[in-house]
Amino acid sequence: MGVRRAMEITLAEANKGKGRLFTYGPLIHNSQVLEMLESKNVKAVEDINNINNGTMIIRAHGIPPEERKILKTSGLKIIDATCPRVAQVQAIIRYHAKKGYTTVIAGDRDHAEVIGLKGYGQGNAYIISSEAEVSGLPAVQKLLLVAQTTQNERIYDEINKAVKRRYPDALVFNTICDATSERQKEVKSLAEQVDCIVVVGGYHSGNTQRLAQISMETGKPTFHVETERELDKERLASMEVIGVTAGASTPNWMIRNVVKEIEAIRGRGETWLGRWTKKGLKFLLLSNIMVALGALCLSYAAGILSGRKPDILHPLLAFLYIYAMRVFNRFLDKGAGTYNDPERAAFYERYKLFLILSGVAALIGSLIISFQMGMLILAAMAGLCLLGVIYSIPLVPLSVRDLWKYTKMRDIPGSKNLLEALGWATVIALLPLLEPFYMHWTNVLVTFLFVLMTAFVRAAFFDILEVQGDLVVGVETLPITLGEKRTLLLLKIIIISSALILIIGPLIKAVGSFSFLMLIPLFAFSILLMVYEKGRIQHGPLLEYLVEGSFLLAGLIALIWHILS
Repeated sequence: MGVRRAMEITLAEANKGKGRLFTYGPLIHNSQVLEMLESKNVKAVEDINNINNGTMIIRAHGIPPEERKILKTSGLKIIDATCPRVAQVQAIIRYHAKKGYTTVIAGDRDHAEVIGLKGYGQGNAYIISSEAEVSGLPAVQKLLLVAQTTQNERIYDEINKAVKRRYPDALVFNTICDATSERQKEVKSLAEQVDCIVVVGGYHSGNTQRLAQISMETGKPTFHVETERELDKERLASMEVIGVTAGASTPNWMIRNVVKEIEAIRGRGETWLGRWTKKGLKFLLLSNIMVALGALCLSYAAGILSGRKPDILHPLLAFLYIYAMRVFNRFLDKGAGTYNDPERAAFYERYKLFLILSGVAALIGSLIISFQMGMLILAAMAGLCLLGVIYSIPLVPLSVRDLWKYTKMRDIPGSKNLLEALGWATVIALLPLLEPFYMHWTNVLVTFLFVLMTAFVRAAFFDILEVQGDLVVGVETLPITLGEKRTLLLLKIIIISSALILIIGPLIKAVGSFSFLMLIPLFAFSILLMVYEKGRIQHGPLLEYLVEGSFLLAGLIALIWHILS
């Protein structure tokens, strides 16, 4: 949390483009991320000599109070990104130092966090890294023991016992970060289920080194890598089940690159059928065919919900439109995708010709089907296609782009989710109104709201998963504007509202009883949202399959209903 918070604060400030931006020391111990920050003109400095203007960000590790005083008198704008957990330890040391306690910090002497913590001991603080060093501490009456927030739990427990033996009245605080201790426990648990463990993270990252150390202590082969290029594929190919963990400073896109590379290694026990099945499912996901199939199924269900006789043309139109728009928008705006989904970015580069041709074919196909439905439908579809393409194209002249930050429609905060949802709802629920047959307005309204809300929740949920990449390129999505917790709360409110519409609709005779069945995929999506919120599932292919699966479920329920009725 602390590292992520510091990164988000820094990237948000960098995207404002207001003057020079510095971090007081390296923001995190990951060379690839530091290179990325350099590319965004964020410079790491060790002192403020010759710096008389700009913004200085205090990194997550924190700094000693003496250095903080120097920064405050420098005239620079100061942004404090100290991890709240580290700040809590600083406060504990400061409080007890004033009461005459001698502080002992269990941690790495050269680590930035520990150097910062020592500064709060008012010159009466000691750093130790092992149980053996307890005997070298001075004889004092009042002693305080704290830990570096990323300390090894086993080592700290040993130090704690040794301190208690020598100083029975010592005050001991377990200041190891919850996330750190949980990750360390998870590595031990993971080791029991796998043949080896790959630890992803910077070689200079203390908490990553400790994860690798704990993994080695379990006796399982352990591979500590910074990037996917360092994987020992020959040795990994001999393993059946591979566990992957990562340090706190490792961004999502680097972890996903490593996982992608591992998944590409053919294991000894993997069958030909299993491998190609997995490849086929991955192709459907990466090519956007899966999301287009979800739109097809939702359109089929929406047809029944609106009281229309089910057909194949409307769902096919939705499939072609959504597929074409997603393909073209991916090509027109690659920025955040490189970080959010490196595997999909590589897929688009590899199959560029196929995707462009299939996108064009889908666009033409949607216009042909629209023409068969009538000239009004054709005109509306042509307008929607044009808007879909314009969405990712800069509309502000090059000469004035520096004066106006929103050069594209997608740059407007929250526009991505709303416009995407409106596109789905218009194609699926509103276009049929232009055909020459009667549809009751209450049916159409309920259907439109259901599709709009469902598509919005889907789009916003994926934006939550892609915050890191969006921050890197400066896209102001809903989760960046509101924050992840508020966005999740908003999605829950929308899901509940959608459920109420589906329940009340049949009761007031606005729609038929089929409306009740649409609560099933909505409930499935809400469960998925809660599972993600509790950290039970992470961003990856499985999560995407489950999200799109809720739309496929709506189509399956509609098909069964149609057959039975």
